Amino acid sequence: MQPIKIFIADDQALFREGLASLIAGQPDMQVVGEASDGVEALEKVPDLRPDLILMDIRMPRMDGLEATRRIKAVLPEAKIVMLTISDLAQELFEAMRHGAIGYLLKNMKARRLFEEIRGVMRDEVALSPYLAGRILKEFTRQREYEAVTKGIELGLTEREKQVLGLVVTGLSNKEIGGKLSITESTVKRHLHSILEKLHMENRVQAAAYAMRTGLVDATMGERG
Repeated sequence: MQPIKIFIADDQALFREGLASLIAGQPDMQVVGEASDGVEALEKVPDLRPDLILMDIRMPRMDGLEATRRIKAVLPEAKIVMLTISDLAQELFEAMRHGAIGYLLKNMKARRLFEEIRGVMRDEVALSPYLAGRILKEFTRQREYEAVTKGIELGLTEREKQVLGLVVTGLSNKEIGGKLSITESTVKRHLHSILEKLHMENRVQAAAYAMRTGLVDATMGERG
């Protein structure tokens, strides 16, 4: 099996070198390139075509949010995970809106980061429980209720809303299946249907949309 090809974009050279050294110790991972800002990342990524990009947010010349937007425009299949010190909800939502598939904080343990990377390659969301909790609390206060109960549901079944409710909490497909007593493949089928109905590209976008609009109750996935 080919190792996961990883690209690191961060303006702190010492952090890049340390992270690259840690990744080098993983037999299933390989750093194929680095960048010190968004401009350099945008120049290198299309040629290197990494499997996953670890992107800082606050960088000179071009920040990680804009770099993510531009990279996704030229390389839609790119899997981008924000790896940053910022836990601001607004930056998290902007990253998701631009196509990031995860948002992790730099204070996490290396072992947890590697687990999240492997999860992303299985199309899972990379989002710490702390950040998931912050999102839910934020939108409890600021939900946009307009048109939520009529038309916006776009035909989601009760089971699909349960699955989406658990996606919002950051659970993996396997964990969702365990919660709902269904197989992992059944969860994947429900997710495929959800993405089609919501016209979303990935589960991160669907979760962000669901929370922003109040499409699912935060506790919906726990019922059933």
